[in-house]
Amino acid sequence: MKQFVLGGEPDGNGRVVLTGGDYRYLVRVRRLAPGEYFLALLPDGTTASVRVCSVDGSALVGEVTCDGDARPASRRTVAATLPPIVLFQAIPKGEKMDTVVRQAAEGAIAEIVPFESEFSDVRISGSGDHGGSKFSRWERIIREARQQSGSMTATEIRRPMTCDGLFDYWANIKAERPGAMGLLFHHLPLADTHLAKTSLHVYLETDPETVVLAIGPEGGFSPAEVDRFLAADFRPFTIGDTVLRTETAALYAQAAVRILLLERDSWKTK
Repeated sequence: MKQFVLGGEPDGNGRVVLTGGDYRYLVRVRRLAPGEYFLALLPDGTTASVRVCSVDGSALVGEVTCDGDARPASRRTVAATLPPIVLFQAIPKGEKMDTVVRQAAEGAIAEIVPFESEFSDVRISGSGDHGGSKFSRWERIIREARQQSGSMTATEIRRPMTCDGLFDYWANIKAERPGAMGLLFHHLPLADTHLAKTSLHVYLETDPETVVLAIGPEGGFSPAEVDRFLAADFRPFTIGDTVLRTETAALYAQAAVRILLLERDSWKTK
């Protein structure tokens, strides 16, 4: 179900004034007219029905007509019961990261953490203009993807990190959420680890508090990076017997984990 993500709270009279890109999306793309309604996600995470009061050449005025969470209970329950999934994505070249971000937001990933891997061809960490412009675009892509998909998860994206910064961030996650689980997606089974043949079912049977997926760039992770992830308590896993593009690998991994979590009541060992 499509929804519109409001950037701010309604005023004291329950009204919102939408201009710029929001106006163009609602009036030119969705072709809303006065008297029609649209579903909106408020900044506090609740949903509301908004009636279009007026439309002029540059602004749409709407009125919130249904306070509180108007989303069907079944959708709210799913969002509330699943542990958050975090994506550690090595930055790929070109527009592939845009695809990763869009698919992650559509798939209700809680957080996207881009980082510079050894084999990454792109270096955009820091606060330079190049990295800043990409980051702003990723935020816009997330908002558009949530509106299109109706995702109830407020997907966040972090500023690109170095590999060292990524492991510091992982240490903070583990300190705040001791039940967090890290999963290392690798294109080949890691035969030299005792976890090489462990399945996703077995990993997820432990009811992790948060699931963190680590996905490499086009060339995969270097041996040194694999060793570092394993030393940081990441569990290795593979999907299928083909080598996937990095944007495909991200989608495969998050979909596999999310589906297993959604269906865990039917397969968990009693």
